[in-house]
Amino acid sequence: MSAKDDSERIGVYPGTFDPITLGHADIIRRGAKLVDRLIIGVTTNPSKNPMFSPEERMEMVRREVASLGLGNVDVVGFNALLMKFARKQGASVIVRGLRAVADFEYEYQMAGMNQQLDDEIETVFLMADVSLQPIASKLVKEIALFGGDISPFVSPAVCDEVIARVEKVGRRGDY
Repeated sequence: MSAKDDSERIGVYPGTFDPITLGHADIIRRGAKLVDRLIIGVTTNPSKNPMFSPEERMEMVRREVASLGLGNVDVVGFNALLMKFARKQGASVIVRGLRAVADFEYEYQMAGMNQQLDDEIETVFLMADVSLQPIASKLVKEIALFGGDISPFVSPAVCDEVIARVEKVGRRGDY
């Protein structure tokens, strides 16, 4: 990576991506059109009970981003305040995806707090494609753990990885 060009608009799309879904891929594809360079920030969040390690999620996201064929997207792991990470990356924009009203309430509060931390970085909200709005990583994991079909929600490669992990940790419920 080269040093930041002052005219280059850099965006950060943060998340745990555990696992990365078709909804995430949609936001990445669309967010990449808004900036010169989009950095996918894969973060740790132990409270979300991750299925995959940070390293596994980074590899998964890198592979999925490569499959999108976007030349202006990088994947970077972080474990810090989002605004500190964004500032370190030279970002002027935070990209966030919204699925529903509940997402908006949480994201609105976060955007306000982030603006208090650094008012030079704007938050941009992208509505998820209507067909992808119900998809959430948490629900994908729950469906998989109970033996359901997750193929409509993730890429084939991610589907295989999630199924392999469920086989390793064991399914739940009666099946």
